[in-house]
Amino acid sequence: MPEFFNVLAPDRAKELLLGHTGHRTKVDRITTFRALGRVTSSSVFAPHDLPSFRRSSMDGYAVKALDTFGASNSLPAILTVVGEVAMGSTAKVVLAAGEASLIHTGGMIPPDADAVLQIEHTQTVESKDASQLPFEIEVYRPVAVGQNILMVGEDVQEGSEVLPDGHYLRAQDIGGLLALGITEIQVYTTPTIAIIATGDEIIEPTGDLDYGQIRDINSYTIASLVSQNGGIPEICGIVNDDFDSLLEAASTALHGHDMLVITAGSSVSVRDMTVQVIDRLGDPGVLLHGVATRPGKPTVLGVVEGKPILGLPGNPVSAMVQFLVLGVPAIFRLQGAKRTPTKGSVRARVSRNVPSASGREDYVPTRLIETSEGLVAEPVFGKSNLIYTLVNAAGLLKVPINRNGFEAGEWVEVLLF
Repeated sequence: MPEFFNVLAPDRAKELLLGHTGHRTKVDRITTFRALGRVTSSSVFAPHDLPSFRRSSMDGYAVKALDTFGASNSLPAILTVVGEVAMGSTAKVVLAAGEASLIHTGGMIPPDADAVLQIEHTQTVESKDASQLPFEIEVYRPVAVGQNILMVGEDVQEGSEVLPDGHYLRAQDIGGLLALGITEIQVYTTPTIAIIATGDEIIEPTGDLDYGQIRDINSYTIASLVSQNGGIPEICGIVNDDFDSLLEAASTALHGHDMLVITAGSSVSVRDMTVQVIDRLGDPGVLLHGVATRPGKPTVLGVVEGKPILGLPGNPVSAMVQFLVLGVPAIFRLQGAKRTPTKGSVRARVSRNVPSASGREDYVPTRLIETSEGLVAEPVFGKSNLIYTLVNAAGLLKVPINRNGFEAGEWVEVLLF
């Protein structure tokens, strides 16, 4: 068997996997308030205009703009305040020429007014008690028609699409839906992800170690990433290095879940069974064995009946990095998301040289240090079986595929955990 028979760049590998992921989760109708982090299964349309009435965008006075024309500090305009708009009710104040009405942010604009004058640009005449109506104000700046007014439908017009299908719902989206009175929404159900660990040397974390044994941490790291990114993980246990046992476990797990992750077994060796198992599960089977990254080059990607399958290396850093790069996008594709939500990144100056090889995308665990000269990225170098290189890191320094590394002092991108 050749070492890697069809290695692809990470972006192309992701496109290949997502392009074959045809399976979708079912649809739920849930309370909008509970929909944070879910994905819309259909477009959402505005049931009415927003705002549904003309309203003030600040505290001040509702006026006729023409009455403030030419106002200045040296020659203020004089207006008579004849009323106040009560919050939460229809504006009943009638304005004649030269008159104004007190109004507060969000208040309804009186029918005769066409602008709102900021209270900071006015002063009551002769220190008269402004709580007693009517009273006069001096106006030191003019306003234009429509100034400081939110017009009907300025935010959203009735019947317009406010959210497309496949949209990942954020906090502001929840607020926008509730502003329109949309208290329920259709979303894709949360995908379930089966996780299998393989290896004769692997034991449960609760077990006492004997020589040559290691605790299964990959299952729990991957399960945590699944939960963090909107999926439901199910740890299906540890399978020994036996082809029939792994095939049976994988077939059962895939049948009852939306996605399958197998950790270990993807390194090329006489014990490598992941590729053969995935190909036996159904069509199209294995799509790719080998991704042009470090760590995690021997990752296996497959799809069976539209469901994605990942064969991850056993080294914990490799497994976590590859699941972030390939597994997380697959979780969102299962829910019909148009794109994978970004989790954030920062730019910083790297503290030391970071070597790399052109044609390979590297991910280096990195600390972030605040200094008087700005943010500094300090690489945490270590082999891919050392989990504490990730524990001691704030994110991953990404070395693009066309770079031969970075020199100390260069600006780099750090993908935050």
